[in-house]
Amino acid sequence: MEAGPRDTGHDAPDALHDAGSLSPDGPDELDVTPEVEVELRPARRLRIWQLAPIVMLATVGSLMFAFPLAFEFGDGGAVVAMLGLLISCCAAGWGMMAARRVGYTWPGLPQRGSGERADWRVIALYVAVCAALVALSVWRVARLR
Repeated sequence: MEAGPRDTGHDAPDALHDAGSLSPDGPDELDVTPEVEVELRPARRLRIWQLAPIVMLATVGSLMFAFPLAFEFGDGGAVVAMLGLLISCCAAGWGMMAARRVGYTWPGLPQRGSGERADWRVIALYVAVCAALVALSVWRVARLR
């Protein structure tokens, strides 16, 4: 007895030619049913229950940041503005992590697990924009004093 997969066609060579409704050109056109592709997993999207707390936290944080800067509510305005900036940044980080979890990426960056490396120019652009926003925010809060 041989060790290995069984080849029933090797024992009966005529079994391969009796394939039923197959012709030399392929399957008969009358017997072919249309194929339907069905995705077994639903599309991964951010749901409303994931987005609602992020949007509310970002709104509250941006209002806390904007009102003291716009109207200068006295000595505590800088503290409230920095707290609002902190809450806004937390909401942005929470949103980015939720988006990353469902498979979204930043424009210009590769998908997670794709094995591709990110372009250093795109990363440098993101770092420069974030640094400029932080510098402008700190400069504006420092001007309140």
